[in-house]
Amino acid sequence: MTRRSPRLALGLATVLIVCAASLAAAAPQTMRVDFYHSGNDKEERFSLDRVVVEPLPWPGNPTRSVDATNRGKYFFEIADATTGRVLYSRGFSSIYGEWETTAEAQTMNRTFSESLRFPSVDRRATITVRKRNATNQFVDAWTFSFDPTNKFVEKGVRVPAGALIALHDAGTPEEKLDLLILGDGYTAAERGKFERDARRLTQVLFATSPFRERERDINVWGLVPPATQSGISRPSQGLFRRSPVGATYDAFDSERYILTFENKAFRDLAANAPYDVVEILTNTDTYGGGGIFNLFSTAAASNLWAPYLFIHEFGHHLAGLADEYYTSDVAYLPATDRVEPWEPNVTALKDPSAFKWKDLVTPGTALPTPWPRTEFEEYTREIQARRRTLRAQNRPEADMNVLFREELARDTTLLNTGSHAGRVGAFEGANYEARGYYRPQADCIMFTRDEVGFCAVCRRAIAEIVDLYSAH
Repeated sequence: MTRRSPRLALGLATVLIVCAASLAAAAPQTMRVDFYHSGNDKEERFSLDRVVVEPLPWPGNPTRSVDATNRGKYFFEIADATTGRVLYSRGFSSIYGEWETTAEAQTMNRTFSESLRFPSVDRRATITVRKRNATNQFVDAWTFSFDPTNKFVEKGVRVPAGALIALHDAGTPEEKLDLLILGDGYTAAERGKFERDARRLTQVLFATSPFRERERDINVWGLVPPATQSGISRPSQGLFRRSPVGATYDAFDSERYILTFENKAFRDLAANAPYDVVEILTNTDTYGGGGIFNLFSTAAASNLWAPYLFIHEFGHHLAGLADEYYTSDVAYLPATDRVEPWEPNVTALKDPSAFKWKDLVTPGTALPTPWPRTEFEEYTREIQARRRTLRAQNRPEADMNVLFREELARDTTLLNTGSHAGRVGAFEGANYEARGYYRPQADCIMFTRDEVGFCAVCRRAIAEIVDLYSAH
């Protein structure tokens, strides 16, 4: 082994520091447009709130500024107002986009705060937001222009969030996918617990394919703004907290769904870290989580199923993966017309000879692909009934874990044996519906809680997004 002299090692360290400083100096600032998204199930409106220059440089890959992945219910692009040249674009989904499909949206109007983040511009620019229509094609929904030199563009404001924790440092932010794990409901005395939770789940992430293979392309950061009380709100139990990020159970009246509706608070805190994607880790033990493409994901850190929740919900947020299950209680109304979904891991199978993952189908596999659905559905209905009883009786979380373990053992055995186990095909039952939508494999972490991980189609979809943010 060749030994470097101390002087040479010091010289190399100095070069690395200078290079890193040069890269940071060359990176544009991070700009953010906060806006209001209002309406109901029949109409929607957008209105500008504020334009913000965040305190840290833009963390994104400068060579991948245009998004061609065709993900998200919405899509936005920034263009030079004079030349029309597209400077940046990304697909995304939103809380409003989910809410408008609920029964509540048929009876009332609501307003949600949302944001668009992009590398800062130095001249007048035009922002166009597009939304998918009934056939899932993007059409213009909102266009406005702004002048970044306007005196009302907010600059130099930083909301304290505590010291930044480097949980996994793979390199400079503009060359990596940057994941921020943002703690909510941790008091100052529980900062150590947050760091232990975050490190444990970071290890789970990199033990899961395809993240295991892409570990060198991903940075993981941690932030935990101190809360005055432990935990987050859970309205169904009469429990309310003013937690820093505003995370809450019972989103859309679904007892396990965790979201924050405090968008500006969330964004101002997250701005203390270089990030492309965010997982909000809640200091709670009740089963729960959520994930919205290119917005954030959430997971209850102290629940027995936190590793599953962390990975499953991150799949939604990072790659726009659809839920493949269809037997669980959800708040969304069923589709009236099953058009081809934009999500990469579900299909309406309009044409079995040509669909989005046809190239991965195991040769000789029947389409649609048979699986033991009758046995699965009968058992799952029983589990769901028992689950509702436990919740209605307000039983301890340990009782729910016993039920979930029983379900896990049954699902793992049923779905991972037989002639089509592990094969890619088109298995009917996905996207919250028993009929008309198909998933790629009999089992996947987007379908059940067992330990099979992501299916081949989901792994490919995730890798495509990692490629969008990393320079490898």
